[in-house]
Amino acid sequence: MNQPRPGLPMPMVPSTLKTLLLLASVFILYLLLHVPPPHVPQLLLPEPHEAATVPLPTSSHHLLFAIASSAGSLRRRAPYLRLWSTSARAILFLDSPPPPDFSLAALPPIAVSSDTSRFPYTFLRGLPSAVRVARIVKEAVDRNESDVRWFVFGDDDTIFFVENLVRTLSKYDHDRWFYVGSNSESYEQNESGWFDMAFGGGGFALSHSLAKVLAGVLDSCLMRYPHLFGSDARIFSCLAELGVGLTHEPGFHQVDIRGNLFGMLSAHPLSPLLSLHHLDSVDPFFPNMNKSQALEHLFKAVNIDPARILQQTVCYDRLNLLTISVAWGFSIQVFEGNLLLPDLLPLQRTFAPWRRGKNIGLSRYMFNTREYPKDPCKRAAVFFLQSVGSNDDGVWSNYTRNVVGNCEQTVAIKNLEQIRVFSQKLKFDIEQVLLTWFMYNEGSSSSVLQHSFYIQ
Repeated sequence: MNQPRPGLPMPMVPSTLKTLLLLASVFILYLLLHVPPPHVPQLLLPEPHEAATVPLPTSSHHLLFAIASSAGSLRRRAPYLRLWSTSARAILFLDSPPPPDFSLAALPPIAVSSDTSRFPYTFLRGLPSAVRVARIVKEAVDRNESDVRWFVFGDDDTIFFVENLVRTLSKYDHDRWFYVGSNSESYEQNESGWFDMAFGGGGFALSHSLAKVLAGVLDSCLMRYPHLFGSDARIFSCLAELGVGLTHEPGFHQVDIRGNLFGMLSAHPLSPLLSLHHLDSVDPFFPNMNKSQALEHLFKAVNIDPARILQQTVCYDRLNLLTISVAWGFSIQVFEGNLLLPDLLPLQRTFAPWRRGKNIGLSRYMFNTREYPKDPCKRAAVFFLQSVGSNDDGVWSNYTRNVVGNCEQTVAIKNLEQIRVFSQKLKFDIEQVLLTWFMYNEGSSSSVLQHSFYIQ
């Protein structure tokens, strides 16, 4: 009989193998019957029939406007406030009670700010009221108004475009820390402060979560900045201490320029118009109207299609060699020849610098500019909004020519007296909307400019 070699394992006999398999089977059966299943965390097991809570979309109700005013300025600024605040949730913060003979009809509720004389202010030629205006952030938050997602701050000579602001802020999570606004149009104004500071006149927004934290530390923070000029610089500095930077939205306009804003309004960036400040320092937007009439006229278009207001569209009439630039709800310019689009984007310098006495040609702005011809005959033909309306088919806006001087022009422009624009109401989630334009020529049938931007 063969013997196993030394060092090799003994071969397993069949009876031993059967015994081991039987024992293993019995052990597995025991585990299945007597050992409980592993614990699953409760968070991973949602309650049956539990419906997820979906937050409501942000609306104007979720925005609280805290507006800095004073008993001395309220009378002359009230027309601005009545223009936009009737569709908003707003509070006016005054330095003292309003004059007893002044009507508060159609104005937001009024709150009188607390005394701020204990806070130091050392900026030469500045106004200590800047501290009171900065503390409006704390006073607005401390009111504990319900259901506020965003606090919006501005001045009484600022008009806000509420629906556009609602849609813009809806892009951001109000439960996180956000500081939303824009800087000045003037390079010098930004240079004297900070380029990444939201200028308070143009308005800025704080998410409710950030506003509550800022309100809790604001008084102690203000004691560290007596040397700063304005309220917005104080808010910027206190937010910097919290590690929060500016989220830039170009639709906020400080309007640190003076005079004729035609060049700015006719070439607005492709971003919703959110605010306009310093209205006391600019000319009426439309000819043959005073300032209040012109603003009310602009809001006829704003109330029908706020998202489209001032949005620039450029198209071409290849048959008559014309370039048409539309700033919806405001004006249309018709240029002779086919101009390149990049040449139309810079703002025409129809305005003056914010700092008086400064040479216009030496002024620096935060945007590109181009010359505005002094000779009216070298300018484009300009048409201003005359009327606007809407029906189930869309929105109609009519623009009438503003004749300046007796200039020689091509027949295609000379006979053009009115332009009608047809559009669909602009949705914030739609980047391109089809347009049809009806251009009426005196003494001839109308010609149609399709959305593909040519005249048939």
